Formats: sequence, C-alpha cells, structure tokens
Amino acid sequence: MSLRADARDVLTGWAAPTAEEEIHRKEFLEHVHANDDAMWRECVTGHLTATTAVLSHDGERVLLTLHPKAGMWLPMGGHCERGDTSLEAVALREATEESGIPGLRLLPGPLALDRHKVWCHPPYTSHLDVEYGAVAPAGVEAVISAESLDLRWFPVEEIPELSDEATRRLARRAREVLRSG
Repeated sequence: MSLRADARDVLTGWAAPTAEEEIHRKEFLEHVHANDDAMWRECVTGHLTATTAVLSHDGERVLLTLHPKAGMWLPMGGHCERGDTSLEAVALREATEESGIPGLRLLPGPLALDRHKVWCHPPYTSHLDVEYGAVAPAGVEAVISAESLDLRWFPVEEIPELSDEATRRLARRAREVLRSG
C-alpha cells in the first residue's frame, strides 16, 4: 500500500473527537484525493505531516523540542519521506530521530489533527498534521538532534507558555490513551 493510500485509510477511519477536527479530517481527505503530491513537502498548497508527543514511561512528562524556526516548544514531527509506508511510520521515525530515544512504543492513533501555517513555500503553506503519541522506555536519556535548539521533559500539565494549545491537547490525549490502555 502506498503512503497516500494509508493516509486515506487513516483519515477515513478516524473518529474526530471535536467539530474542528472533523472539519480538518474532511479537508485533509479532500486534499489527499485532489493532490497526487499531498504527502510531500513539494505540494505548495499544503502537505501532510506527522507529529508525535513522546511521553515518559509513566505518562507524567512529555518531551518537547525548542523548534528553531517556530521558536516554540513543540512535539517531535516532520515531513513524510519517499521510503515511508504509513503515517504511523512517519510519526515513529520523526520521534526517534528528533528525540534520540530508541525503542519508542507508538500508541494507537491518530490522537488529533491540526492545520497550521509554515514557511516551506514562501510566503507560507500549510502542514496538515496527523498527530500521534509514543511512550519512551523507563530510564532513557533523550539526545538533542541538529533539528532542535533544546530538548526537555515537561510535566504534561506544565507545558511552558512558549508553546501552543495543539501541543497541550496532544500531550493530554496521549496520556489519557496510555492510562486507559
């Protein structure tokens, strides 16, 4: 199955928990159907990306990166690559690369959808972000990557102001899924 077909299946089967995310789900699906290049950063009108909230083994903390372009504390995430076979694979690859943590366990998902403006194609384009959660093994150390200015663990309920509501929502949802599972 292609990455684009996987995205269609994921978005078709996902039950949006909010009205805003249902609008996003429909828009993302329409975008994937209308654009052969919807998965790739070359798609000027916007492209699907995957983000992952990495939780500590007990779900009490979330690992955030100080993003160099956004200047905010954000979860791990990024663009699809040609070798990716699923959105889950993108989410896990990006989380592993950006956290430096081997052995992350992806939670069932996606957990959220978010659309935000970015500067991939000036003046801007949109990331159609499919969001997941992952759990780090106990006792692991995160390793900062070249894609980050800093990397820190924060209590899920104490994500810094220099972040956004989408990050807070994703971290809370990931913790809820971990605790319920």
